[in-house]
Parts: sequence; structure tokens; C-alpha cells
Amino acid sequence: MSSSDLKTRLAQQAALLAPGVYDALSALVAQQAGFEALYLSGASIAYTALGRSDIGLTTYPEVQQVLSNITARVDLPVIVDADTGFGNALNVMRTVRGFERAGAAMIQLEDQTFPKRCGHLDGKSVVSTQEMTGKLKAALDARQSASTLILARTDAVATEGIEAALERAERYLECGVDALFIEALRTPEQMNAACTRFASRIPLLANMVEGGKTPVQSAEELGKRGFRIVIFPGGTVRAVTHTLQGYYGSLKKHQTTAPWQSAMLDFDGLNEVIGTPELLATGRKYE
Repeated sequence: MSSSDLKTRLAQQAALLAPGVYDALSALVAQQAGFEALYLSGASIAYTALGRSDIGLTTYPEVQQVLSNITARVDLPVIVDADTGFGNALNVMRTVRGFERAGAAMIQLEDQTFPKRCGHLDGKSVVSTQEMTGKLKAALDARQSASTLILARTDAVATEGIEAALERAERYLECGVDALFIEALRTPEQMNAACTRFASRIPLLANMVEGGKTPVQSAEELGKRGFRIVIFPGGTVRAVTHTLQGYYGSLKKHQTTAPWQSAMLDFDGLNEVIGTPELLATGRKYE
């Protein structure tokens, strides 16, 4: 599925499951697993590139570079987390234009103050509805193609309550955005309230964070509620980190990778995944 097909796919009844990725390798493996789309998680870039928390430390050029690396390697549509747009409305315009050039299929913008923090951490704050609608209008004006979709996220559930968050989402919808994301819904009742109000009008995104504020459910269950996009953004890094803890612990204890080899790829196995034989064959054509 190409980026231009994403809007058509979101009109289907079955929810679109987009796993979190954080670099070209994780994106490639996800594509090989058969997913239809990918979610480039800003939190996961902070975790992996900086070894730090998702508290607004990553910057526009860092995310753009990762996005460019991914879209150069895979041909799936990428939903990219643009945080707050990295500043005001003018920053949003630069971000949208740059991410669109880098191959983003959908660009997510949120209404937190800058610097932001993970939607499932406490202590968030949000800008005014007026400021956010201005930023969303700037994003819509900045994109070159209508096939580049804009996803509006509100974090107001934690700060203003569910009803205020739904009202914010209503104002964002009026701006003409292509999808909505009401972050950190606490209960099935809140999830149902969001779907009852919006699911028939615009694609809704559900964010599944292991140990986070929202009850974790399958994409199938969430699709039945009315969500059209389901992401597991940080699960990839949590799985990789757990694996690395085991691998490094074993190597330190045994001073060799031998006990771990059944749980890892060998040299040829990794080269097969990343396409080394095909790459070398291409190179030979120009010798």
C-alpha cells in the first residue's frame, strides 16, 4: 500500500494496525512481517537515539532524518509523530513541509505546550484551543498534497477532562484535519464516548501503551469500538530493550554468545534480512 492509498484504507471498516518503529531496520522488519503501515514514534526516537525519556528533547531535524532513512528503505505509508510541530505555527509549517518531502503519509500534531512529554506521563499541559486550531490551519496550508494527511491529537483528557477533550477534538475536526487522536483515554467508557461522537465522521486513532493510561486491547477489539487506526508505538523498543538486557547479561556472564545463538540471527541471517545479496548483485552490474 502506497502513501496515497492511506486515506482509502482508512475508509475500510477493519482497523489499520501500525506498529511503532524507530529506525530503518525496525521499519524493514515490520514491513517483512506483513504490516500495512508504520508509526514513527517520537518517544521511540528519544529512547533509542538519545537513551532518554519522551520529554521533548528530540528536534525537527532529528526526526526528519530518521523519517528519510525509513522511507528510503521501505515502501509502506508512515504515520510520523511530529510532537507539537516543534514550536509555533511557523515551526509547524516548516515541519509539515519537511516531513512531507521526506515521505510522510500522515503527520501527527498535538496540543501540548512546548516542550511536550509522553502522553502517558503525568504533569502535561496544553495550549489554548485557539492556538492549536491556528497551528492545524497552518499545517493544512503548508502541505503540498491533499494525500499527505494531518492527524490532530489532544492531550486534554489529563488536564481538562473528557468532555473538554471531546470539545477540543470537535474544534480540530472543524479545521479540516484528516484524523483525530484523543490521547490517554482512561476507561472503556471514555473510549466509547469518543467513538460515539466521532467514529462515523472521521478516522480515530487508539494508542496502546503497555502499562500506560489506556486499557490495552487488540486492534480487532478497538476496530469494533469504532477506531480506525491502532498503534503500539513504544512496544517495539520495550521488546528490544528486554532482549538486549538478556543478551548483554548472557554475554557478560558467559563471555561468549554461544548460549544465546539460538535466539539470534547469525551473520548470513542478518544479511538476508537487510538484502545484502541483492545489494551486492546490483553493485556488480556497474563494475
